[in-house]
Amino acid sequence: MECMKPKNLKNCTCTYPGCNHKGICCECLSYHLASKQLPGCCFPPDAEKTYDRSFKAFVKAWKLS
Repeated sequence: MECMKPKNLKNCTCTYPGCNHKGICCECLSYHLASKQLPGCCFPPDAEKTYDRSFKAFVKAWKLS
């Protein structure tokens, strides 16, 4: 399967400046799940900007929305 990085970047909501996985969704998801986290695209914009990718932050962010 060919990576669709240019297309993915158009929809990537990650604001972390040093992210090496930006636009490479399979790597991003694997990286975050291995760290017991979720990628930034799973969070609403205000919560994503905190860079807290924990499951707890995910529940809190969507509970308030």
